[in-house]
Amino acid sequence: MKKVMANQAPDPVGSYPHARQAGNLLFLSGVGPRKKGSKDIPGVSLDQDGNVTAYCIETQCRSVFDNVRYVLEASGASWGDLVDVTVFLTHMDDDFATYNKVYAEYFASNQPCRTTVEVNKLPTPIAIELKCIAIIPE
Repeated sequence: MKKVMANQAPDPVGSYPHARQAGNLLFLSGVGPRKKGSKDIPGVSLDQDGNVTAYCIETQCRSVFDNVRYVLEASGASWGDLVDVTVFLTHMDDDFATYNKVYAEYFASNQPCRTTVEVNKLPTPIAIELKCIAIIPE
């Protein structure tokens, strides 16, 4: 099995790779909206204690999708190679409609299987995280 680290994707928040390739399957670790080389999170405002004071789910969605694309491309895959996407939202009632609209833009031509669940909290102060499976083209 091959470990994949994407140069453009943000550093993992723990001891794990961005993805692992097993045969022609690519399993992405959870991907959030952070940017490479920065602790700032697009679409998130924090107070001096690190508490979220405001957030924009649309900005976070776009950033997450960009980060997924970086990992796919570093692995030799592309957006169209995604076959399964699990989405974790921290505020389903508030954010699902906006997330679903942005998701439809990014997945207009490729429509992988999708599961969306609400979670109480994610490891960093983000409102969305994706867990994806793709196929590596032969």
